[in-house]
Amino acid sequence: MADSSFLTTRLDRDAVPLSVGDLIALIVLLTIGALNHSNVEYLSANPLYLLEVYAPFLIGWVLVAPLIGAYSAGAVETAKSSVPLVIRSWIPAAVVGLALRQFVFRGSAALTFAAVMLVLGSVVLGGWRALYFKLR
Repeated sequence: MADSSFLTTRLDRDAVPLSVGDLIALIVLLTIGALNHSNVEYLSANPLYLLEVYAPFLIGWVLVAPLIGAYSAGAVETAKSSVPLVIRSWIPAAVVGLALRQFVFRGSAALTFAAVMLVLGSVVLGGWRALYFKLR
C-alpha cells in the first residue's frame, strides 16, 4: 500500500522547478521593494538588511505553501490548476510573513504594506507560473 501521509500528497517531485521559480520570484519582488525604499549605498552598507526583508516572507512561504498544495501533483499539471494554487498559498503565507515582520524581524506590517504584499505577491507568483506553463 502506498504511503499517503498528508505531506506526501502535498509534495510532488515534478514541482521542483516551480518551487525554485517561486523562491526566485519572491526574492525579486522583495528586492525591488527594498530598492524602492532604500538606495543601493544603504543596502551595500547594511548587507543583513535584505536578509531581514526576505526572511519573514520566505519563512512564511516555506511553512505554508506545501500545506496548501502549491507543490502538489495538481500544481504541475496546467496553469489553470497551478496559478490558483499558488495564489491560495501566497495569501496565508504572506499573513505569516507579515506577522513575523511585525513581531520578530525589523519592520512593520502596516495595512497599506500588507495590501501591497498580498496583491503584488499574487500577481508575481501567478504571473511567473502562467509564464512557466506557456513556455514549458
